[in-house]
Amino acid sequence: MQNSDSLIECRGLSPHLYADDTQVYGSCPPAAVDALLSQVTECANDVATEVLWCATSRHQHQLPSTGMLIDGIHITPVKSVRDLRIYTDADLSMRMHVKKTVSCCFAALHQLRQIRRYVPTSTFQKLVVALVHSWLDYGNGVLVGIPAYIMH
Repeated sequence: MQNSDSLIECRGLSPHLYADDTQVYGSCPPAAVDALLSQVTECANDVATEVLWCATSRHQHQLPSTGMLIDGIHITPVKSVRDLRIYTDADLSMRMHVKKTVSCCFAALHQLRQIRRYVPTSTFQKLVVALVHSWLDYGNGVLVGIPAYIMH
């Protein structure tokens, strides 16, 4: 029995394994999407249950929008995936990552507001750094080059 990374590689795709999660990566020019769809479908029959098609906004209309049949189960492509707390959108815009980061920061600030008057200022500042800045700092390298309106 082959392990999942060799099953993925024999299909001409690249695996990324972390803990109990396996992600499959492949790329192609826009004209070869059908061939890549076939590769991914064959691979997914062996190892996957979730599919994310990625392309720049300009090429989103060329991606398959219908699902695929994998081991008798209909799998519909998802709009974004999460890998190690980094969200990747199908259009590679990072909108979902920014949205989730902002949401987590506001949730932490809301919780901190409840205890602000009960702790010393220095303790409160340390909590803000630990609970808010850590969300802002984690994975911020993926935001390099995103449009200013998303960053704002």
